[in-house]
Amino acid sequence: MSPAPYRPSTAHADLGPGFFDAVEAARFPQAILRYRNQRWAEAVGLGHLDDAQWIGHFGRFEPLPDTLREPLALRYHGHQFRSYNPDIGDGRGFLFAQLVDGEGRLLDLGTKGSGRTPYSRFGDGRLTLKGGVREVLATALLEAFGVYTSKSFSLIETGEALERNDEPSPTRSSVLVRLSHSHIRFGTFQRLLAENDQARITRLVAHCVRHYHPQAARGGDIAKEAPALLEAAARASGAMVAEWMAAGFVHGVLNTDNCVITGESFDYGPWRFLPRYDPNFTAAYFDQTGLYAFGRQPGAIAWNLERFAECLTLVAPVAELETALKTYAPAFHAGLRRAVCARLGVTEGGEDADDELAAAFFQFLLKSQAAFERTVFDWHGGASRRDFALAGPQSSLYQGEAFERLFGALSAHAPRERAPAAAAYFDGEGPATLLIEEVEGLWAAIAEKDDWSLFAAKLDHIERARKAFDIRPERGPDGAGA
Repeated sequence: MSPAPYRPSTAHADLGPGFFDAVEAARFPQAILRYRNQRWAEAVGLGHLDDAQWIGHFGRFEPLPDTLREPLALRYHGHQFRSYNPDIGDGRGFLFAQLVDGEGRLLDLGTKGSGRTPYSRFGDGRLTLKGGVREVLATALLEAFGVYTSKSFSLIETGEALERNDEPSPTRSSVLVRLSHSHIRFGTFQRLLAENDQARITRLVAHCVRHYHPQAARGGDIAKEAPALLEAAARASGAMVAEWMAAGFVHGVLNTDNCVITGESFDYGPWRFLPRYDPNFTAAYFDQTGLYAFGRQPGAIAWNLERFAECLTLVAPVAELETALKTYAPAFHAGLRRAVCARLGVTEGGEDADDELAAAFFQFLLKSQAAFERTVFDWHGGASRRDFALAGPQSSLYQGEAFERLFGALSAHAPRERAPAAAAYFDGEGPATLLIEEVEGLWAAIAEKDDWSLFAAKLDHIERARKAFDIRPERGPDGAGA
């Protein structure tokens, strides 16, 4: 990724009244820089900032030049566990700045834990340090595994003691800044539907087409652009959830306010990575019915897209919106074929061969209960990895009918050309993982001894994985890749 010039924007503010509220950031007693994403800072022209300047912008929220003059708390509604909630919005975050990266994408710098807003309800508007650490880790590993995800840009410890019901308290506090390809949620449209605001839905569709999905442009004809926008969002969302499945990732809270029109994965609360394949595995302790379990994620996103489509009935024919929704399932299946091939380091071999590889991969994981990521690690590069895999810790599992099916499917695919960093990673210490016990262990070192060495070592391992996998998520003709 080459350094890019600084290119500020005020595009979201141009939407005008009714979409956001100007707010002030909280004033924190301390500002200790715990993480800065230098690689992505350079991609948006901010790599030159020294640590004092960085803390000024992302800990005290001094405005960046020529972008938003004041933070904006965004307005939206949403279905939360399929119950409609009109009393939400940016309750502990805001849109701080907008920038254009070297690929011409409009990107947001948004916050989490930056203080109370009109939508905070009974919350304190803060983020625990543990929550910030968890989001940094999640986004790093998802990016490494080829998921189109928001990027954790900055994490600053803020020196407050927070009371929480679901973890030992008082606990340390932080403010996170994430770099995202839009914060326009399905719930942004849902609020306008609830208010029967056809004029603002029309304006928002035009904004999304212009800045995020230009391939949906139809000469300003809203009745045609709205279905085209829905189709673009459906295709991108299908690819996103396919990438989750190939990564063995469980988001945990797939509410409509946690889905954005660019099909980017973001907002990480009770996430988990699968230790072993289990369609019923859930990430959130409060998801007692398994609504957002691993195997139900494709259906959850489909349901959310239907709620987005309902909003567009104010401006577009129902029949055309229904047709647009039908693109989701094919996009998911195509994305899954692509993502499984990329994760296993083999070239795509055609629809039938790739379908067979994906089916054989998941069937083997289910039947053998092999460790998810160790299996990917052992067989990255395809059948030529047999000697390596059979010398590893899962060698006894690589036998039987399910394995023979997987090996046959791998044998039908050529190895992908490896990145220069691949050999050092795939012939090295083992896969980069973030199972719950690992996350709890490195957090314990921080909480008990202020020891950040395990956190730093984990991020180093994840970065080696990112360079080795070298997966670039694909999107549509708007070029909205990662």
